[in-house]
Amino acid sequence: MFRRFSANFAVFSMYLDFLLIGTTLLLAVEARPLLNGISFVKSVTGRVSLPWFLYLVFPLLWVAVLIVFSLYDGRKNLRAVDELGSLALGSCLATISMAGVLYLSYRDVSRFLFFSFVLAGFALMAAWRIGYRSAMRLKPLNRFRSRRVLILGAGSIGQRLAEQIREQPNAGLTLAGFLDDDTDKQNDRTRVLGKLHEVHEIVMRQEIEDVVIALPRSADTKLNRVVSDLHDLPVRVWIIPDYFSLTLHKASVEEFAGIPMLDLRAPALTEYQRIGKRAFDLVVSGLMIPFLLPVMGVVAMLIRLDSGGPVLYRAKRVGENGKLFMMHKFRTMVQGADRMVNQPFYLDELGRPVYKTPNDPRITRFGAFLRKTSLDELPQIWNVIRGEMSLVGPRPELPTLVEKYAPWQRKRFTVPQGITGWWQVHERSDKPMHLHTEEDLYYVQNYSIWLDFQILMKTLSAVLRGKGAY
Repeated sequence: MFRRFSANFAVFSMYLDFLLIGTTLLLAVEARPLLNGISFVKSVTGRVSLPWFLYLVFPLLWVAVLIVFSLYDGRKNLRAVDELGSLALGSCLATISMAGVLYLSYRDVSRFLFFSFVLAGFALMAAWRIGYRSAMRLKPLNRFRSRRVLILGAGSIGQRLAEQIREQPNAGLTLAGFLDDDTDKQNDRTRVLGKLHEVHEIVMRQEIEDVVIALPRSADTKLNRVVSDLHDLPVRVWIIPDYFSLTLHKASVEEFAGIPMLDLRAPALTEYQRIGKRAFDLVVSGLMIPFLLPVMGVVAMLIRLDSGGPVLYRAKRVGENGKLFMMHKFRTMVQGADRMVNQPFYLDELGRPVYKTPNDPRITRFGAFLRKTSLDELPQIWNVIRGEMSLVGPRPELPTLVEKYAPWQRKRFTVPQGITGWWQVHERSDKPMHLHTEEDLYYVQNYSIWLDFQILMKTLSAVLRGKGAY
């Protein structure tokens, strides 16, 4: 079947993008003489021509860059904004790469021709994706692309999976129902089609394509019989081990000493994502440093004039995977502030300590301004360059507070900790940090370079408004 998440569709997408890029380049060349009348465009005489190899190299290079950005992996781009974001970032890098090819091989290309080709190519690739998504929302077409899923086990694990399927209509999955030996679990949202021993008959009758086994560990004795009943059917069989409740973030199956094993502490980021995030941090930091150094110099001088003493405040923080490091900030409190308040200012509604308030008596006059504008965070750019932090990620936490974390809260440390993050651009400091773990986990589960870029842009807006920072 030709579905969005199939290898066939990925190959089709690559082939279509290749044709669109090549065709757009040809049309841009043919249309170039017709644009001589534009005031800011240099006039050309006669027909414009390009070396033949560019019609092959440009499409290959552009598609190759989009592959690196995982554009053709539909499951990583469920939302239109994610797919178009990956397309935009990949196209930017492809544009730079193609410009490099021209610089090294054939420089006699009109800049207007080149950029009109790039913009038109991007617009066409974005347009067919938007059109496809719109068409797939039509019910007559929607039923042909969906895979019917049967969940074995209507307990908490199966219910959680069912909810995920309902919340992601673009994932190409349709929930047919559940099988469970306890038919009393039938309700408005749980359609129990029968018992486990009826799996063979129901899969055939309901035209099921994917069977997900979501049974508790207490039902392990039934597992062999169920899998045996499915051996002769053309269905994919998935299993959700009950051990997933013990995972830090996600689990993956890998070979260990030649034996497939379930890794309960699989990294939240793939190697490609980690490389991309590190490259993004270094490039953006490198571009920012020439502008930040004069600002940091002025801030350091004003701190000395305002309260004397050291300019920087260094504190131990918990980073990725629980690793401790020294985080740098501009000092915003009087010297010895750590020893002045040993107790939290108050307890929240759940009895958890709150150490940060807008009227903290330890904050200096200039320190209040630094906190309001978030300029006190600027020295952390060195932590980013050293690889101890990232530009975007959950905020590093005090070791004493991390010791009191519940196991689920520790999932926020499965990615590099950041200067800014998802909750900072939405709430800033309106709530204590430990109450933002849900927002941090949203970032961990939905990470992308595009999301990092969005958060950085929103951080700039939040800082300019000065909302919620203290």
